[in-house]
Amino acid sequence: MIQTRGDLSGHHDQQNHLIPVLKKTLSQILKVAGFLALGILLLYFAFRGIALDSLLETLREANFWWIGLSLVFALIAFLSRARRWVLLIEPLGYSPSFRNTYHSLMVGYLFNYALPRLGEVTRCVTLGKKEKIPVDSLIGTVIMERVFDLIMLLLILLVLLVGRMEKFGAFFSEQVIMPLQQKFEGTFGGALLFWLLFAGSLAIVLMLLYFYRKRLDHFIVVRKSRDIIKGIIGGLKTFYQMKHKWEFVFHSFFIWFNYIMMTWVVVFALRETSHLTFIDGIFLLVVGGLGMAAPVTGGFGAYHWITSRGLVYVYGLPLELGGAYAILTHESNSLFTILLGAVSYTLILLSRKKESLNVSEDSPTKAEA
Repeated sequence: MIQTRGDLSGHHDQQNHLIPVLKKTLSQILKVAGFLALGILLLYFAFRGIALDSLLETLREANFWWIGLSLVFALIAFLSRARRWVLLIEPLGYSPSFRNTYHSLMVGYLFNYALPRLGEVTRCVTLGKKEKIPVDSLIGTVIMERVFDLIMLLLILLVLLVGRMEKFGAFFSEQVIMPLQQKFEGTFGGALLFWLLFAGSLAIVLMLLYFYRKRLDHFIVVRKSRDIIKGIIGGLKTFYQMKHKWEFVFHSFFIWFNYIMMTWVVVFALRETSHLTFIDGIFLLVVGGLGMAAPVTGGFGAYHWITSRGLVYVYGLPLELGGAYAILTHESNSLFTILLGAVSYTLILLSRKKESLNVSEDSPTKAEA
């Protein structure tokens, strides 16, 4: 068979179309593989030096009724977060159903386990299709949501430091501030000189940021920081436009209260950690949150490493106990979230199929009319 010039041209067009698609697919695969490899590496560091037999024995002795209670608090937090998202969307002129909002939220959490931050876009796309809401507007509400979460996290940190300044304040001081100060004192001599150098350096940095602010626009960090500031301003404007301001405030506190309870009650599953108080639960939430914020899939490895070390360095517990607590908390919550996300994803797919069938059944009726 002889190929014409048109056939060859069409073949080249197909190749040119496939190349960007293949590049994008390969990029996504490499990202997933990279995050997975990083998570495995962090898991190795988290459990390096832990006696496996001792760890398994600790897990076997755990009271899993407390794990079940932890998951109840997790579910309540998910439901409360879905309602708060509805309150954020309403000022835009839309009234999404609670059911669709909740399922979209859980689908987002599910996709976060595939690729970090993928779920943020996925839940907006899912709800946008179901409720006919522009995706860009929904992404704006997610940014606002993160702003209010940041405010809540800062308040929780304040409570943590006020509640146990002698313990946690000393921990951050000894592990972070003092080593830096000692290093500078050893180099330049004198604590006063250290603080003078710190203040002078800060002043110089601020001056450089001001004079070179236009050139700095090319840097992604600067653009991201500006987006965060815009998000804060936009979030405050949205808050003032809300009809149910106090309900929004209630849910903002209620979500994080359930997060604390979800984290805290797990300590009662292990006899050696059952003496830890509510304030200690806040500490575990904050430390674990740092692990979950790491650029790895589902916080795997990072959560285990930082949480287990926090229990070791602050409370003097054996590393096996720290590892056991991290496994019980992280794996139970991850499996529960994946299960709920899979159920929500299935229900949304079934709902779409039902809607498409209804449309196809209505079409002949309209044609006959």
